[in-house]
Amino acid sequence: MTITAAMVKELRESTGAGMMDVKKALTESNGDMDAAVDWLRTKGLAKAAKKADRVAAEGLVGVAVTDGRGVAVEINSETDFVAKNADFQALVRDVANVALTTGDSVEVVKAAHLNGKTVDDVIQESIARIGENMTFRRMHLLEGSTVVSYVHNAAADGMGKIGVLVALNGPADKAQAIGKQFAMHIAATAPLSLSEATMDPALIERELTVQTAKALEENATSAKPKPEQVITNNIIPGRMKKYLAENTLLGQAFVINPDLTVEQAAKEAGVEITGYARVAVGEGIEKKEEDFAAEVAKMVQG
Repeated sequence: MTITAAMVKELRESTGAGMMDVKKALTESNGDMDAAVDWLRTKGLAKAAKKADRVAAEGLVGVAVTDGRGVAVEINSETDFVAKNADFQALVRDVANVALTTGDSVEVVKAAHLNGKTVDDVIQESIARIGENMTFRRMHLLEGSTVVSYVHNAAADGMGKIGVLVALNGPADKAQAIGKQFAMHIAATAPLSLSEATMDPALIERELTVQTAKALEENATSAKPKPEQVITNNIIPGRMKKYLAENTLLGQAFVINPDLTVEQAAKEAGVEITGYARVAVGEGIEKKEEDFAAEVAKMVQG
């Protein structure tokens, strides 16, 4: 596979590794970006790259909550200028409100009615009126005794670049108060899962493979290598424990009080976190890079 400059740029930005290391990683991995990240990490040249590191799209996330039910919808636009448009923001708000009461998938919501028309028709009319393509990309529905929402980088009430929902059990007043803090924590830390039990086994297996290879290579090149059982029974499990603590919501240090984990903070507050959703605009989308000179030339030529 041909290694392009764009691939090198993306991998450098997501891992912080040097140019030559990135090129070698891509070559060794035959252009597979995830495998290249793992190769760099095995060599101790990069930290884990999260999907959020590769965000490159415009639009807004809208959130809506009522009676133990919350929804976050993502609607993408081509430019940030349109994301600031009042008509576009009204569309995001309307779609979120319909999604809250209508269904649990984008397809169901698109078929639902809004002001006498289907949501999909309303979106198409907005595209024609505003003059820019828009996509109702995804939605997350969350239910619980209490559901709290938070929007980061708000563009208007109930919408912004990151939307978070948190479901909690416990007294409603306590859940509302600390739930907002937990939602802000989630926006900042982007955990991969609620707990180890809910984490994708493939993620755990991938991390175990990286940490095993890294530990064995470090030991092989060490001036004072440790016995293999120490690597197997102590070092690798210790690194996996750290990985799980840093990437599961309940195991993370609570940003507002780092002396406590999120799970401990919830327990002290008399509540239990039962679920969450974090939606960032454009997460996992690669925005097409235009050749600016070619674009200008095209405009001049008509």
